[in-house]
Amino acid sequence: MLYLLDANVLITAHTLYYPVDSVPEFWSWLAHQGAAGSLKIPIENFEEVKDGGTDDEKDLLFSWISDKGIRDAIVLDAQSDPATVGDVISRGYAPDLTEDELLTLGRDPFLISYALSSPKDRCVVTTEVSKPTRQRQNRHIPDVCNSLGVLWCDTFKMTKALGFKTGWKP
Repeated sequence: MLYLLDANVLITAHTLYYPVDSVPEFWSWLAHQGAAGSLKIPIENFEEVKDGGTDDEKDLLFSWISDKGIRDAIVLDAQSDPATVGDVISRGYAPDLTEDELLTLGRDPFLISYALSSPKDRCVVTTEVSKPTRQRQNRHIPDVCNSLGVLWCDTFKMTKALGFKTGWKP
């Protein structure tokens, strides 16, 4: 299984429970899992990381993720397929979104499209929770994934599946 990370996984982990400078074993573990091919972050979502958090938080997190070794280990080596992204938007959100609605989606359709390209072998990881009453551009990743047959989980299910424990050493 390849776990595909939403930017919010890294931003939330750093800002709330695994700060880069306080729980370095988590970040080493992520890099290790990335190098092993168990998890990746699409380039579109990688770019979102620099936009999250306060300036100090961004500096620490973006410094970590921008390190060449880390970047090489965790960034997915693939390009998005415009047709698959379009399919995610059309079937997952709505076929007739306006330009303003499309802007609201951010890069979520890219993330989901990478998983949709191999739905039995890939799982989207997000901190978003299901809110099935939301419609159109307001749909959450879990609900879009459910409607497209894409696997998804939260950070803690991924860390459990991949065996993260505090005190982990490479």
